[in-house]
Amino acid sequence: MALDSESRWRLVRKLKAQPVQPAGENIIREAKVEDLREVAEIYNYYILNSVITFDVEEMQLEEWISKFEYLKGLKLPFIVAESPTGQVLGFAYLGPWRQKAAYRRTAENTIYLKPSAKGKHIGTQLMKELLARGKKAGLREVVAVISDKGTEASIAMHKKFGFEEHGRLAKVGFKLGKWVGVVMLQKSL
Repeated sequence: MALDSESRWRLVRKLKAQPVQPAGENIIREAKVEDLREVAEIYNYYILNSVITFDVEEMQLEEWISKFEYLKGLKLPFIVAESPTGQVLGFAYLGPWRQKAAYRRTAENTIYLKPSAKGKHIGTQLMKELLARGKKAGLREVVAVISDKGTEASIAMHKKFGFEEHGRLAKVGFKLGKWVGVVMLQKSL
């Protein structure tokens, strides 16, 4: 079946828009300082374009280095998913749930993916490794605080890993001209 000119160009544009998946498998590994520029780019995309994070100003590389060193000092995991070509496709870390000493065995998880990496089970790979490393680090509980707008896939993934919903807070954040709430989930390790 021959394609008309417009259909052919639509097909060409569609194929060009699809990222090339290189041969080989992604690697989940400990993050390095050298990864933080790509981590910042991934996260800043969501700051500017979504209500998934409640941050409203882009995070600078220096802030990421500080966060990285802080988590490293606490012996909490900070990992990345790396493509076979060395590109950071996503990142995940566990951070303190609260600053009070009694909370020291409870952490909050964070996972972000490049938009082009969504739907490829990279978040699942990161979550599996993050939870294993959290358990090894002596954590007892992991809390997820997830925006209640446009995060159905994230909530479903957390539930697949055994997180249970333990509450919702409505309209606690205002971003991009709308009020946003959060869903709170928890998992025992």
